[in-house]
Amino acid sequence: MSVGPLLSACYRGFRERYLDHAELTAQLEAWRASFPGLVRVESIGVTREGRDIWLVTLGPEPDRKRPAVWVDGNMHASELCGSSVALALAEDVLGLHLAPESSRIPAPLRETLSDVLFYVVPRISPDGAEAVLTHARWIRSVPRDERKHGGQPRWVARDLDGDGRALLMRKEDPTGEWIAPDPNSSVLVPRDIEDPGPFYKLYPEGVITGFDGQHVPSPHFMSDNSPDLNRNFPWSWAPEREQVGAGEFPGSEPESRAVIEAATARPEIFYWVNYHTFGGVFIRPLGGAPDTQLADFDRAIFAQLERWTTEYTGYPMVSGFEEFTYSESKPLHGDLSDFAYHQRGAIAYVCELWDLFARLELPKPKRFCDYYIRLGREELLKLAAWDREHNEQRIFQAWERFEHPQLGPVELGGFDARIGIWNPPERELADICRRQADAFFRIAALSPRLRLSLEVQGVEAGVCQLVATIENLGYLPTHVLDSAKDLPLSAPPVATLTTEGGARCLDSTKRELGHLDGWGRGAGSREFAFHIPRSRGTTSRRVLTFTLTGAGTARLVVESPRLGSVQAAIEISP
Repeated sequence: MSVGPLLSACYRGFRERYLDHAELTAQLEAWRASFPGLVRVESIGVTREGRDIWLVTLGPEPDRKRPAVWVDGNMHASELCGSSVALALAEDVLGLHLAPESSRIPAPLRETLSDVLFYVVPRISPDGAEAVLTHARWIRSVPRDERKHGGQPRWVARDLDGDGRALLMRKEDPTGEWIAPDPNSSVLVPRDIEDPGPFYKLYPEGVITGFDGQHVPSPHFMSDNSPDLNRNFPWSWAPEREQVGAGEFPGSEPESRAVIEAATARPEIFYWVNYHTFGGVFIRPLGGAPDTQLADFDRAIFAQLERWTTEYTGYPMVSGFEEFTYSESKPLHGDLSDFAYHQRGAIAYVCELWDLFARLELPKPKRFCDYYIRLGREELLKLAAWDREHNEQRIFQAWERFEHPQLGPVELGGFDARIGIWNPPERELADICRRQADAFFRIAALSPRLRLSLEVQGVEAGVCQLVATIENLGYLPTHVLDSAKDLPLSAPPVATLTTEGGARCLDSTKRELGHLDGWGRGAGSREFAFHIPRSRGTTSRRVLTFTLTGAGTARLVVESPRLGSVQAAIEISP
């Protein structure tokens, strides 16, 4: 996409490869230095290892409050593709302002989008991403563990053979659950009842702390890294005994706390997308209840979103509770999209980038989440074939013999999931970024949008009527979602009139407008029936009248937490 030579000169390669923290920072600095009127870069927090969590604000007049969109990625350490897409969307926003005629964003959307503010956090977990990029070890969110273990044995990942990677470790064991169906291949598959062996135990490459020399602890996916940042947000948070990875308390981690504080200071955020990998799916609210408890208007809005996300990305959109809980009817607690939807009143969802299951042509299970646990022998062999043919065999790698200091003879290697499973091959990045942008900007263009006009009427004997017309020209209402109406940040717009010079208002100068509808109704709304087509009344417009006397300037400001403010002024003369 051509968006001007200066913007192209700033490009640091995020559509072709995964950037480390220094490279990502350099990309943001290049934008800030080249486009200071459009780009603000600030640190909203510092990690335990001293890395900044960057927030990029995109749009002219960044201090002018107005409807805003939030994008974030890479809160889970291994899910690097989220950073790439977040950076690509940021670049597309710059292209919208710098070279709109070259933008792929359709012209009817540009007017709305040009007055939307964009907040982008390309990498929520820079410590975790850095560890994954440099050492290939599995980390859920952050490479630290501050829990009190009391001497209990547990696995700690470590690069044992000095090859720069902490992968997997297999050991022959008659009670092992894995076999190698082809002794000349590195692929392991689950053991079947008729398999002759040899059988293997499969562990993370590392050591056991608190090892008694006999009993090997079962590895856990967060044995030595805690917590899961996507369980550390305040909405429906639950302690560790109920929710693995919860942390000590909501917002206990610097990364999640930085996001909570930054978002709370920006009530104008109406749309929030949280990028993860992998799966090729959008996960929408509700996260803790069935769709029967979803407000009708909210349901219609998400139905409209689903049409776009499916059309432009090929990914389905599913209910978090009905299709993406690990155990049916047992909700997850403390996740970011629930915080954004329930507490911040935003249209919010997760996108799991990289549709690996579709590439393998696996049949869709009843619940999308079951994809992740239903890869048996046939599917793993299909994955190995795909890895050879389309991924330069970067997943399944050779096993190398090693003398483990605690377990004796083992083999190291076998499985590097960074490229091909956790993230797409680099050649796929540009297409993924493009498809995500096609859906993203259509949703961002749903923004509420106030227009204010003033007119003087009926001048007589030094007294006149000032008529103010306030309209919402946007798709969404001023409260954004029905579920957000009662949130304090969704207070209805208020109009305040001030006068300068000799002008004076004879009426109340402060008026509550109530909420203004947008023109959109979502998809499948009960409000619309094609066989008896009708429109709403003037629910998107308010007309106020003020009585003024004298000569001077009258200025009307309309503001609300969700919308920021708009204003207009007019000269009054007798």
